[in-house]
Amino acid sequence: MKTVLNIKTDIEVKKRAQEIARAIGLPLSTVVNAYLKEFISKEEVTFSVAQQIRPEVEKVLLQASKDCKNGENIIGPFQNTKDLMKSLNS
Repeated sequence: MKTVLNIKTDIEVKKRAQEIARAIGLPLSTVVNAYLKEFISKEEVTFSVAQQIRPEVEKVLLQASKDCKNGENIIGPFQNTKDLMKSLNS
């Protein structure tokens, strides 16, 4: 037997959740039911947000990784803090 569950949520939360559910090929009701079943079985709530890197930060990190692999644009390692500070201030 099925029932209707009415909940209040922000419009943007609902829209974004629907977009994500649609993108993975599921109706939002299936996602909500899955979360409710998990809540019942575990009797706990887990909150998690996948961290996303801003495109400009990702670009810098990719360049730094490339530089590291190629041995370019690298200063150090330093044997002590004094040498590090001297390099930073030069």
